[in-house]
Amino acid sequence: MFLVGLTGGIASGKSSVIQVFQQLGCAVIDVDIIARHIVQPGYPAHRRIVEAFGTEVLLENGDIDRKVLGDLIFNQPDRRHLLNSITHPEICKEMMKETFKYFLRGYRYVILDIPLLFETKKLLKYMKHTVVVY
Repeated sequence: MFLVGLTGGIASGKSSVIQVFQQLGCAVIDVDIIARHIVQPGYPAHRRIVEAFGTEVLLENGDIDRKVLGDLIFNQPDRRHLLNSITHPEICKEMMKETFKYFLRGYRYVILDIPLLFETKKLLKYMKHTVVVY
């Protein structure tokens, strides 16, 4: 199995490229979807975010208020680092689970749609190829 990292800016055409890969029979893992999933109520990252940032980051239904949390970390590198230290390991675990599922299903290529692939740098070493949509 080959892992292919896909990245690009907002409105660069990544969704169109993903559709082409899917039509060619590749599996796709969208890290943005995973990032939204792991912070839902009942998941460890959700609990840890509330412990670290307080209940003011919650909506009435218990979901994380992404705007409030974003405002809290925007100009505060220490708080942003804290949030990343909570979410990134959980995101990586879910990516690995998804990748393993596709491996077991016999997929030859798995496309990992990772918006900050080059900025985070940690995942680059696992990619057979990278695709930048510009």
